[in-house]
Amino acid sequence: MAALEVAAVRLDEKKSKFYAHLYHIDSIDDVAEIRELHDKLYKKAAHHCYAVICGTVSDSRADGEVGSPGRAIAEVMERHNLASHVLMVSRIFGGTKLGPAGVARAFREAGNGAVTEYERRKAL
Repeated sequence: MAALEVAAVRLDEKKSKFYAHLYHIDSIDDVAEIRELHDKLYKKAAHHCYAVICGTVSDSRADGEVGSPGRAIAEVMERHNLASHVLMVSRIFGGTKLGPAGVARAFREAGNGAVTEYERRKAL
């Protein structure tokens, strides 16, 4: 795998845990390997949502989650002008439903946290 993790954060929202990881990638093919890695890292996660921008390809996936979290994550990447990156957010359900808007907001916040951490590290 040519992907390199550049930042990771955890967000807790109403007992659910959101693990956001930002990876620098060389190829769109790296996404499948990152997804497999998250399946192993977060075995209890119900959803692994992501957005990717690599070359001329951009994509986002909600992995069956409500509220279009893949689109919310993609918006974070677009706002920060990230290219050649994957932003993957894994959710471990805590028993309290957040609703579509709450889900999108939580995924957006987690993703934004990872990007902010990445930008902070770059500035050092």
